[in-house]
Amino acid sequence: MTDIIINLVVEDALSEAVVREILRQSGRSFVIGSCSNRRGSGNIKNIISGLNNAAKGTPYFVLTDLDNIECPLALISNWLPQQSRHPNLIFRVAVREVEAWVLAHRQAFSELFGIPIQSIPINVDRIDDPKQFLVNLARKSKKRIIREAIVPATNSTAQIGKDYNGQLVQFVHQTWKIDEAKSCSESLTRAINKIANFEPI
Repeated sequence: MTDIIINLVVEDALSEAVVREILRQSGRSFVIGSCSNRRGSGNIKNIISGLNNAAKGTPYFVLTDLDNIECPLALISNWLPQQSRHPNLIFRVAVREVEAWVLAHRQAFSELFGIPIQSIPINVDRIDDPKQFLVNLARKSKKRIIREAIVPATNSTAQIGKDYNGQLVQFVHQTWKIDEAKSCSESLTRAINKIANFEPI
């Protein structure tokens, strides 16, 4: 089986962990070349045309959040106007944030947080603000370590706790399973299917 070398471009550490697990759990022989953390969707948008061109040489997996855009197709059309996307550019959009994909493995996540599984919607793509939703779930957690890691400190202006990424990245690498998560997120399912059927040219 020939290795498929692929470069990653993501928004943050959590997105990177998720993409790495999608590739690893795909069962295919992907080898990650470089990984660029662009620290926000705007920075990815600024370089997407260059990535599309670079994909002619080496495949790229680019993941960004939908945030407040109407739909993934609208975002992709806006970012690559009047330009044909190269087949080696896998450009996926998490609806509405990658946190929704993490929440999609509902059973494992409920166990991690010590909350009822019913607290997590069956269709996580419909959560308007997945990051805030996740933080609010952590407020209700029976586990002190989760509350202290995920929830911002009292009087803090931060949106997330001091070890938000640490806890969630560890969960993704150790527990999160794409076969369980995909049933609760159409956008995740599309990303998984794209990887499963990808053939570089």
